[in-house]
Amino acid sequence: MQAKKTSQQIDAMRQGGRILATIYENLKTQVHPGVSELELDKFIGVQIEKYGAQATYKTSEVKFPANICISVNDQIVHSVPSDYKLQLGDVVSFDLVITYQGMKTDSAFTMVVGEAPAGAKKHLLKKTEQSLMAGIDAIKGSGTRVGDISNAVESVLSGAKLGIIRDLVGHGVGQEMHMPPEVPNWGKPGKGEVLQAGDTIAIEPMATLGGEGINSKHEDGWTISTRDKSLAAHFEHTVLITETGAEVLTQL
Repeated sequence: MQAKKTSQQIDAMRQGGRILATIYENLKTQVHPGVSELELDKFIGVQIEKYGAQATYKTSEVKFPANICISVNDQIVHSVPSDYKLQLGDVVSFDLVITYQGMKTDSAFTMVVGEAPAGAKKHLLKKTEQSLMAGIDAIKGSGTRVGDISNAVESVLSGAKLGIIRDLVGHGVGQEMHMPPEVPNWGKPGKGEVLQAGDTIAIEPMATLGGEGINSKHEDGWTISTRDKSLAAHFEHTVLITETGAEVLTQL
């Protein structure tokens, strides 16, 4: 069960979510072949400060050494920005948590550098994002079970014949970056924790063009990649459960 939030806390998450979405729109204008991950991380840090928020990864108990996770090609999540310069056609995922007025919001997206997605890359990005939206659409308000969301995500990814990352899950978010309940990207409808109006969760499907196995043994101590080196995608929104449905907080 999540701790109850006040109306002020929920409003802070609404504002924080819009700030996060705005930062992402600004970030997209900076992503091009030749830009380094460290340059993008610095840009994000300036943006977070500009909008009066805090970089949760740096200031939370996890002590991540950057403002944002930038994961390229076979990297799935949690990659520390480096001096690597993005190349034309790279598949790059951005994952950011910010704190605004004490409340956390979390969002991620994947894009192709310098060109429109095509072929298998287009299929991977389109279907992974579609599975996120299917998970959100499965929320029918207070009383929805986590399994309803998980099954909706799984149905899209399985139907698209994509590998589903099962070792990593979505989660509650708000007063803390990671809170109950866990929100897996697979499951059975009618199962799992019952969500109530006022709960806030991060739904975050992660999928691959290959298998489901992961590799977490990297020098930076953070990066998680696909075991078979296949391309990966990651999309995420912070969502508020309402009495009759859901409100996506991390979009404009």
